[in-house]
Amino acid sequence: MAVAMASSGTTLRLYSNLKAVEKLPIAKAPLFTCSFGLDPAQGFCILSKKRFPSSEGRLVLQASQATAVEGESSQETDQVPIPKVIIDQDSDPDATLVEITFGDRLGALLDTMNSLKNLGLNVVKANVYLDSSGKHNKFAITKTSTGRKVEDPELLETIRLTIINNLLEYHPESSSHLAMGAAFGVEQPSQQVDVDIATHIRVYDDGPERSLLYVETADRPGLLVDLVKIITDINIAVESGEFDTEGLLAKAKFHVSYKGKAIIKPLQQVLANSLRYYLRRPSTEEASF
Repeated sequence: MAVAMASSGTTLRLYSNLKAVEKLPIAKAPLFTCSFGLDPAQGFCILSKKRFPSSEGRLVLQASQATAVEGESSQETDQVPIPKVIIDQDSDPDATLVEITFGDRLGALLDTMNSLKNLGLNVVKANVYLDSSGKHNKFAITKTSTGRKVEDPELLETIRLTIINNLLEYHPESSSHLAMGAAFGVEQPSQQVDVDIATHIRVYDDGPERSLLYVETADRPGLLVDLVKIITDINIAVESGEFDTEGLLAKAKFHVSYKGKAIIKPLQQVLANSLRYYLRRPSTEEASF
């Protein structure tokens, strides 16, 4: 999996360029290559000069602010649901699964699918199901160039921001529930992002060959890329995982290992301390995972 860093530059570029331009260039810097869903023995990062093809490196915004919110007349007095975007690298060995939920307000999401295809991706709508939280729209995504799942954290982050951007454009009422709404939504979040939201970090053993890392923190653009870089910077391999956006929160689950083995307790503490130092959020003992 390739990570384009430095972390702060990537974050600022992803964050600022998404706001006002129609195309977002991605790979301006050399890439670091490391495993994400691959053999844990390949978990160390090496410098590479590979860059994205132009079709993958441009975020083309398809949405229009003038588009009417679906069902607005009957729902404008309803409680606005919490938007959720889940990027799942674990459930399918051949494809990245994406799930989008926003109550019953999402339509066919053709605009979102088209925006993702403009990133050089094959997008197939897997299924739609209903439960108490609303309609869940699932997509199976592969890279057009390889026919395989997406293994680059920067491209995964671009996928996430593309989906969230379309939510903000087509459903402006979602902006008060999304971290990105603080910058360019029509309504500011009631909580102060990065201030009022606590960070939780847990590491658990998951057999002799890998551990499970859970991170819950305030969402922001570039977070997925930065988390992977922090982990791999201390020579811990990221094998696979899931990244959930739930309103203002980001929840990450990573399968991690060190030299093909589960992470020992002292290294677990180093990993947790490194993440806490970087995220610099208030911390409590209670978490939702």
